[in-house]
Amino acid sequence: MKKLGLALLYTAALALANPGSADIAAAEAARDGDMKKLIFHAEPQPAGTADFMTFDEAPLNLRDWQGKWVLLNFWATWCAPCRKEMPMLSELQTEFGGDDFEVLTIATTRNAPPAMQAFFDEIGVTNLPLHRDPGSALAREMGVLGLPITVILNPEGQEIARLRGDADWASDSAKAVIRALLGRTEG
Repeated sequence: MKKLGLALLYTAALALANPGSADIAAAEAARDGDMKKLIFHAEPQPAGTADFMTFDEAPLNLRDWQGKWVLLNFWATWCAPCRKEMPMLSELQTEFGGDDFEVLTIATTRNAPPAMQAFFDEIGVTNLPLHRDPGSALAREMGVLGLPITVILNPEGQEIARLRGDADWASDSAKAVIRALLGRTEG
């Protein structure tokens, strides 16, 4: 009986310390408009393990972001919908970016660094990273078949949701989804 009581206490403590499932349910409920295209997985999925690189070719891996929620966006300089949504992703990073959340952008396929910089300069984005996946290794491993693709990674580095195509990431609904995942109230 004592062991059962301890097991229940431990389980309750874990649930309170990690309210992930409750946050995900609230995030799903907050979807409206473009966010209806955001599909949450029944169970977290493994994210890619392939390396990608910084603008200056330093190696990176998604493991580098474990411990925070990540909105991972795959894009390309030739992608018109990417051009449309990137300023909205920038706004999301401005509002929520910090120790527990980050918008991570990765240009996949062949994107020349000068073209990437020009892309960001033309649309006025200064707060998002110019990371690259020139051989599309990470994109292929994560099943990115068109652009843009945006996935949400939990702090354990697992994919919990995916949106194919562009979306209004600056919308009230998108912000409500992120707020729910972060366990934040309005504001």
